[in-house]
Amino acid sequence: MLVCLSYVLLAWWLTAGLWRNPDTRTLGLNVADQTLVEWFLSYASRVWLGDFSLVTDRLNAPDGINMLTNAATVGLGVIFAPVTFLFGAPTTFALIMLVNLAATAVGWYLLMVKVMRLSRPASAVAAAFCGFAPGMVSQSNSHLHITAQWLVPLMIWCVITMMRSAADRRRAWRLAGASALFGLLVVVQVFIGEETLLLVAFSLVVMTVVYIIWERPPLSQIGRFAAGVVMAVSVAVPLLIYPLWTQFNGPQSVPNGVFSPDYFSADVASFVAYSPLSIAGTPENARLSTGAAEYNTFFGWPLVLLVLALGFWLRRNAIAVACVAATIVMALLSLGPKIVIERERTTFSGPYLFFKGVPVIDGALPMRFALAMIPLIAILLAIAWDQASRDSENYVRFGVPAFIVAALLPLLPTPLPTTDRVGVPVFYTEGHWRECASDGDVIVPVPPATPHEPGPMRFATAADAAFSMPEGFFIGPYGRGGSATVGTYKLPTSATLAAVAKTGKLPDGSDPSAVTDQMRAQARADLARWGASCVVLTAHPYAAELRTTVEALLGPGRPVADAVIWPISR
Repeated sequence: MLVCLSYVLLAWWLTAGLWRNPDTRTLGLNVADQTLVEWFLSYASRVWLGDFSLVTDRLNAPDGINMLTNAATVGLGVIFAPVTFLFGAPTTFALIMLVNLAATAVGWYLLMVKVMRLSRPASAVAAAFCGFAPGMVSQSNSHLHITAQWLVPLMIWCVITMMRSAADRRRAWRLAGASALFGLLVVVQVFIGEETLLLVAFSLVVMTVVYIIWERPPLSQIGRFAAGVVMAVSVAVPLLIYPLWTQFNGPQSVPNGVFSPDYFSADVASFVAYSPLSIAGTPENARLSTGAAEYNTFFGWPLVLLVLALGFWLRRNAIAVACVAATIVMALLSLGPKIVIERERTTFSGPYLFFKGVPVIDGALPMRFALAMIPLIAILLAIAWDQASRDSENYVRFGVPAFIVAALLPLLPTPLPTTDRVGVPVFYTEGHWRECASDGDVIVPVPPATPHEPGPMRFATAADAAFSMPEGFFIGPYGRGGSATVGTYKLPTSATLAAVAKTGKLPDGSDPSAVTDQMRAQARADLARWGASCVVLTAHPYAAELRTTVEALLGPGRPVADAVIWPISR
């Protein structure tokens, strides 16, 4: 209990910047993604209201968005819905950040102690690395679907139980039970964090193959284990047929990943560097990654050398060998199609090149394969510590744990940077929006949300995603040939409003009152295209200019609470 409590306290300390006031605080390193995830959590909570669909028009009306294509953390929104209804999605977001880090560490600790029978000190340190490694802390910058790894230890428990049960014919029911549970956990993980499931699958395949080659269990045991895997698949597939069809072939699905694997590849130099979010890191090291949410490979040179040394020392331990092999494979895959060293792209190809263009796999970012290295390294460290503690030589018994601690100390995380954000207008928080729209109706905020400026999506989030809005921040099929894009194209009216919001002028640089009849006709057409019930202007640096523009387009507005509204007759 003390170990688990320490994980919770560490997670709280790292996320404390948000807890001052989740509604008016935001992650300083990834504001846009937090806004998006909060909307996802808000909309997913509507499952309990019977008002939910995997393809919804509550965003990007009327076309809508595909929730699974957008890695929308549907499962997290469903599980934490009571928190969302009581305290709002920003509080849910902060709570899930904390839970993901702490619960992942707790899960691995229990697996190592209870299942792998490793010593408590070794397990405590190794599990802390699983939950709070640089990659996990970095991904906590709004990527909740990546840090939600607390089901992974349970999945590993199922695999271990399946392998152990396969060794004894008399434990067939236990094998069947573990296999069925494994299949169900896979289903749940798809809705919590599908990319994490992909990383787990790659790691397990490599580990299992290496373990079988190294340990050479009887063919009968391998056969029964394979039968268990088939049973797990038979449980998962029927439950996932419709969701996966929706994700890859349903409305608003995309045929490719929106992010280039050539860009999101790990820099070789980053493996021996320290994350800017670790106590030994420096801001300059950020140049070795694509952003503050992707410090996945920053393990530091002491840990890299220690892993290689421990791998050699434990070369007779099948699990340790499997962990080292899988670690190397994941590291190589994270390098992407072309090897990058010190930000310079070389002519050497990485093994990921074989997966480039492969459906599903190509949608993942290569550098995130390094996240799978974290639990693999942790298990290796725990095994080494545990084995050293039973050694008769003092220099081994105390030396190995000392080297492990020394390698991990520089990786200790620092609190995630946060900053203030403007509160949501009371027009939305107090329900005044219902004066011009009902549940499911389309409200057009002025200006509409965009991928670069998703702030208006917070208005819908505050109303539990009860109303729809056009455009916004999401992944959709608006590229050439239906390829993936971030966001959609602007209609002329939203482009006009965006220009005024940015400069205080119309797109041609003229005064906001210089609206033409053509622009008025276009505004009516665009509002009809969106199916708008209401246009709403709230506080904005260019609020006066925006009001002048909208009134020139639609006529006088009506003040309501801290907003000005233009109801649209349909």
